[in-house]
Amino acid sequence: MTSKQRFGEIDLLRAIAIVLMVIFHLVYDLREFAGVKINYQDPFWFLLGKTSAILFIFLSGLASGFSRSPVRRGVKVLLLGMGITGVTYLALGDMYVRFGILHFLGVTMILAPFLSSLASSILWALAGASVLLGLWFKKTLVETSLLIPFGLLYKGFGSIDYYPLLPYSSATFLGILAYRHFYAQKLEPVFTLNLNSKPIIWLSRNSLMIYLVHQPIILFVIFSFKFIEHF
Repeated sequence: MTSKQRFGEIDLLRAIAIVLMVIFHLVYDLREFAGVKINYQDPFWFLLGKTSAILFIFLSGLASGFSRSPVRRGVKVLLLGMGITGVTYLALGDMYVRFGILHFLGVTMILAPFLSSLASSILWALAGASVLLGLWFKKTLVETSLLIPFGLLYKGFGSIDYYPLLPYSSATFLGILAYRHFYAQKLEPVFTLNLNSKPIIWLSRNSLMIYLVHQPIILFVIFSFKFIEHF
């Protein structure tokens, strides 16, 4: 989507997604690194975090219809995900990010031109199959780590960020269908949401950058306070 062609409802949803993600990670970090007694696995916090991720995935599928170079963008995002894998491996050991949200988005962006060429009926079928297979795979263990991207895990697997292609690609398929149904061949926003909020537009435009820097900032603040308290 170019800067000259923005849709207020998409900017608003992307801004909501990044704010929810920052809140969830703040809660997680406060529990894990500051010792604050808050359970991020409670249904409320769990749903907040998943809602954020699924919104990002859905919007990525939708936005692929506007993008002129989804493959190039996908390669960039996938490389950033691999960078996070390296950093978290050094910092966290066995809990490092193997196939997190950026890996997922990078792969689906690269596949977007092919997926967008499929008939709507096939995309609906793939969305349903993705959910069913994802639920099945969740109960299945394998002896290899090569199938991690597809949701098939080995005994003892652990990762602080994991979004396999199955079942989450269902949100990608729905995003592509949403673009096709509501936006393709249309020059005006579907819901005529004329968004003039500069903070929301800024959050939407810079969501990837915010995703990359918010965790280091949160951890810096937490450890700074812990250092000050120590003295």
